Amino acid sequence: MASMAGAGPGMDHDYRLDFVVVGDSSVGKTCLLFRFTNDLFSTDHGSTIGVDFGSRIIDIGDARVKVHIWDTAGQESYRSITKSYFRNACAALLVYDVSVRNTFDHVAEWLEAVIAGASSHNIEIELIGNKSDKDHREVSYEEGAAFAEERQLVFWETSAKTGHNVKSAFEEAVHRVVNNIRNNKYDL
Repeated sequence: MASMAGAGPGMDHDYRLDFVVVGDSSVGKTCLLFRFTNDLFSTDHGSTIGVDFGSRIIDIGDARVKVHIWDTAGQESYRSITKSYFRNACAALLVYDVSVRNTFDHVAEWLEAVIAGASSHNIEIELIGNKSDKDHREVSYEEGAAFAEERQLVFWETSAKTGHNVKSAFEEAVHRVVNNIRNNKYDL
């Protein structure tokens, strides 16, 4: 979940946070992770098998935060493996592809799985409509925003390809978690 790092020698951060990125296969979860951690876009990767990992240190106000991001496989056959990563997460990014309707239709199931598997009721959850750079859309911005508002989720439309809103979405989640830590909403 979240841990406070000691301020001793060799520590390069004040907090370490675990995030999980979930959603159907091919919605761009791995591309979002690479864009955020390396500011790169690549289509040169296969489907995630099990879980991929990335991390990045960012500054939020006066705090240095190391974010560990677990990119989970979207295939049904890996769901039992990926559920174990929900338990330690302090934030979840639920991702769908704005150009593929059924990926949006499955978001409610992913949300339910994250909430059921999370060890804290204070998990920060963002809904991410990815691939907003595409001309063809099957899910409107308004549909995504309405789903998020109904469930009190933060909503973003992103493009891992162009980088649009990717950094903002991750940093907003970090900011909200750090605020929760400072307001003692987590038992660290």
